[in-house]
Amino acid sequence: MKRILTFIRDHYAWILKFLLFIISLGALVWIFPTEGKFKYEYQRARPWMHDDLIAPFDFAILKSAEELDHEKNAALEGFSPYFRMQEEQVYVRREELRAELEAWLQKKGDSSMEGVYSSPRQAEIVLTVFDSLMSRGVIELIPEMEGWHGDRRVMLLMGNEVRPRMLKDFFTVREADRFIINTLNRHREGIDVRDMTALLENHLYRNVTYDKETTAKARQQLIDGISLTRGMVQAGERIISRGELVTHDKFQILESLRMAFETKLGHSYRYLGIVTGQLILITIALAALFLFLYFFRKDVYVENKRIILILVLIVSMVFLASLLIRYDISALYVLPVCLIPIIIRVFYDTRLALFVHLITIIIMGFLVPNSFEFIFLQLFAGIVTILSIARLERRSQFFLTSLVIFLTYSAIYTGMTLIQEGTLDGIQMSKFVLFSGSAVLTLFSYPVIFVFEKLFGMITDVTLMELSNTNNRLLRELAMRAPGTFQHSMQVANLAEEAIYEIGGHPLMVRTGAMYHDIGKLEMPLYFIENQTTGVNPHDELTYDESAQIIISHVIRGIERARKHKLPEQIIDFIRTHHGTTRVEYFYYLHKQDMPEGEEHEEIFRYPGPVPFSKETAVLMMADSVEAATRSIQKPDEARISGIVDQIIDRQMESGQFNNSDITLRDLSRIKKIFKKKLMNIYHLRIEYPG
Repeated sequence: MKRILTFIRDHYAWILKFLLFIISLGALVWIFPTEGKFKYEYQRARPWMHDDLIAPFDFAILKSAEELDHEKNAALEGFSPYFRMQEEQVYVRREELRAELEAWLQKKGDSSMEGVYSSPRQAEIVLTVFDSLMSRGVIELIPEMEGWHGDRRVMLLMGNEVRPRMLKDFFTVREADRFIINTLNRHREGIDVRDMTALLENHLYRNVTYDKETTAKARQQLIDGISLTRGMVQAGERIISRGELVTHDKFQILESLRMAFETKLGHSYRYLGIVTGQLILITIALAALFLFLYFFRKDVYVENKRIILILVLIVSMVFLASLLIRYDISALYVLPVCLIPIIIRVFYDTRLALFVHLITIIIMGFLVPNSFEFIFLQLFAGIVTILSIARLERRSQFFLTSLVIFLTYSAIYTGMTLIQEGTLDGIQMSKFVLFSGSAVLTLFSYPVIFVFEKLFGMITDVTLMELSNTNNRLLRELAMRAPGTFQHSMQVANLAEEAIYEIGGHPLMVRTGAMYHDIGKLEMPLYFIENQTTGVNPHDELTYDESAQIIISHVIRGIERARKHKLPEQIIDFIRTHHGTTRVEYFYYLHKQDMPEGEEHEEIFRYPGPVPFSKETAVLMMADSVEAATRSIQKPDEARISGIVDQIIDRQMESGQFNNSDITLRDLSRIKKIFKKKLMNIYHLRIEYPG
């Protein structure tokens, strides 16, 4: 047991990577469908490149989507909607009309007559007109009926009985109103036409209403009755020969065979073999990813959280693709596959973004129909996406990338349609809607990147750009309260950025780190010489070791302030390491002069560290020291600047400040040249050329 625990302790990093590999492999195999994969690739209007294909079993020929749409439209062309006669309401409305008619007659003062029948002529005419309207029916018009002629048939529901009727058999509201006026005018003698018309119109209602539920059921039954197949292919029958053109009919037969084959294979005894094949293929794809990281991106490979981020993206995209294929395959192209290269590019680089994108779409190719078309489309869309954000400098680039993705999808789809059909007649406008949806969904990369930054503790160029903006609240405070330190930080940022760009590194990271490296001086800005503009030096009232402690404390105070403002740890590393374990030389020198034979207490004058552990932090240390030292030169010239740069960097190297950073002597030589050139430009010095 002890040996096992010792082995785990000594190899836990490898064990964890192996577990990540196995978990990702298991997740992807679980996501994959149980159906087998048809082994032939084919396209419309292209020759059949395989051996003669013989039907291995009987299968039905499925109708194409166009055929089904045509038959559906033909079936629904003469479809009759359903309306219901509201018979129960007729009696209620008639009684309401009688009551109101009686009240009207009584109001007229005809007291010698009793009830509604005291004026039999008016009552008879009004109720007869109402009965005529209701018995024929006043129909409710719906938008679908626009443009229908009177001979169009509808189905009338009266109780449980269904009767076919013509549209002209019913009154519309306008026709009913006209019928009332015409009928009352024909019997105008002895009745009040105006009041009786108003009375009838007030009680007029549509008693033939549209039955939406019954209509929908009848329409669906009609659609369900359409056969999905057209004929059969017998086992042993030749389907297509080598070199034969894949016509529309042949393509549909091949598609029918593919679907029947995959369904039949997935539910047969070969299930174990299918899963084994999936395991082999996915293992190869993931192994290629891990090997790429091991040989070409060791910095990513050694950090498990970086590997987890990549695997989460791959598994999530494949999972979303499987859901769309399972529930709505027509919406497959709305999937924002280009989110993968965008996010990987933002967190890592363009080369890794392309490789991860390639691995993702290859794995997805085993899921989707027409794998070649899908992989070709997504591959070039991904390449264009990466090129559009190769130099990510503004958040607005995401909108341009979204537009580029849509145009790329559209162009490739158009080209493929022309190759397959030789005409643009087969282009489906719905595909462009899906492409635009996919392009818009890529804009969600911005919030996704933010979430991943928080989850994995990583930092992106987008965040660095925001932090390095001089209008940032913390930098504005530095500029207001410690203007000298702010200017010093700006100069250090320029020097460090130029140097790291020359030797290879992350320019935006080092620039941002340089902007914040001295924020600890905000606590007591007047104790630092660059902020002393009045001629008063507070250090005159302190001992040398007290002054040294105040100077040294700006590192700890800077870390505390950075954490208070929630700066990323990668930026705090620049604050923590920009002095390494060097000494506060000025006060140490004065201390030694005062106590030439006494105890030096050197540790009091030394920064706590740690020393820089990357190219970026090492370059910042050099730039910080060099910029501060050259400010103290009374009459700067080429020789003095060159001597100070060489002296400072050599002393830092000899004291072991660069032992933990991957920086070479060649890098140091190039950094010195960059610093000398930049500093002479700052002090407006001209290089003296030999005569």
